[in-house]
Amino acid sequence: MARKAPSNETPTTIEIAEVMARIPHRYPFLLVDRCEDYRESQSIVGIKCVTINEPFFAGHFPEYPVMPGVLICEAIAQSGAILMSKSLDVDVRNKTILFMSLDNARFRRAVRPGDVLRMPVEVLRARGGIFKFRGQAYVEDQLAAECEFAAMLVETK
Repeated sequence: MARKAPSNETPTTIEIAEVMARIPHRYPFLLVDRCEDYRESQSIVGIKCVTINEPFFAGHFPEYPVMPGVLICEAIAQSGAILMSKSLDVDVRNKTILFMSLDNARFRRAVRPGDVLRMPVEVLRARGGIFKFRGQAYVEDQLAAECEFAAMLVETK
């Protein structure tokens, strides 16, 4: 799939019902609450409200709960999967989007209960059903994590 020219459309918000219709993840592994600023085949901003009720906090430094970096990367990747799913209008009954690679992951600050992750993701390259992305995770205006990753569309049935 060739990258589309920038559109003049108003950015779209994707609420939780559509998030759940676009990717197969469910509690406790659904790590995106909604998306903002969706721009077809270009970019999206995932939003994750981090709460003390997250199951990983019970064992990940219980005296000083910190969201694991690998789960921050997963939340960024889920945002990219939502972008792919909506851009390609994926029929999730027989296709899914799988994480392929993670590169250049860097962690800049701890993510704690009460934080809201804002995760801008942009498409670097797209060809067929394979996308390469760059993503970040911010808490307020502070960079918490960043990475590049790839994902691909696969038949499931």
